[in-house]
Amino acid sequence: MTQPEFVFPGEIIKQVKSLRGLTVLGPGLRQNEDPRNVLCVTQPGKLCFREPNVYWIEGNRTRYVPKKGDLVVGIVIKKAGATVKVDIGSAEHAALSLLCFEGATKKQKADVKVGDVVYAKLINAHKEMEPELVCIDSYFKAGPLGVLSSEGYCFTISLTLAQSLLDIENPMLKFLGEKFVYEIVVGVNGKVWIDARKTTDILNLMKVLQIVDEHGIKSVSEIRKFIL
Repeated sequence: MTQPEFVFPGEIIKQVKSLRGLTVLGPGLRQNEDPRNVLCVTQPGKLCFREPNVYWIEGNRTRYVPKKGDLVVGIVIKKAGATVKVDIGSAEHAALSLLCFEGATKKQKADVKVGDVVYAKLINAHKEMEPELVCIDSYFKAGPLGVLSSEGYCFTISLTLAQSLLDIENPMLKFLGEKFVYEIVVGVNGKVWIDARKTTDILNLMKVLQIVDEHGIKSVSEIRKFIL
């Protein structure tokens, strides 16, 4: 496929590569239902591709646009009955049912409080409706999803850096793991949750990521001087 340097909303990307019939889409793209091997651009930016089947748009978005299937980090801001509202950084807050947790029932709902940080999956992201989240997979298991520890800290980075950190080939998180013992959850919406053994380690990790974000640093060699 010949990749354009820059694409605009509404453009069509044809002859899309897939692996076992699956194409992985990042921000800025959606897949047509018919035909299946055609993508539609939803935001301006550079079309990026990584073998064997990953596509995304790299642009200068400042606000997250929800997309079905996205894994996001959010903060619970309101509780009403069996539903909580979650700030995921989009134009509208997302709804999360307290029944959409592993083991939850009508009599015994999940214990979620205002201020909790959750890692969840978007199951509905239509423009005409508020986004909907779940904290279970198709087998009703939580896996990594759910309420994150209150010992950690949640903050926001750019969507571009979040996408970069989610790339398994990015060595930055592995390099930081050589310096700190920590846990991290990165949402495609640019919200990050970090926990470490010491509060100072959390603050140092946040500082490194903020420096990386501010200066557009992409290599380990460039960030080495900030944490030595």
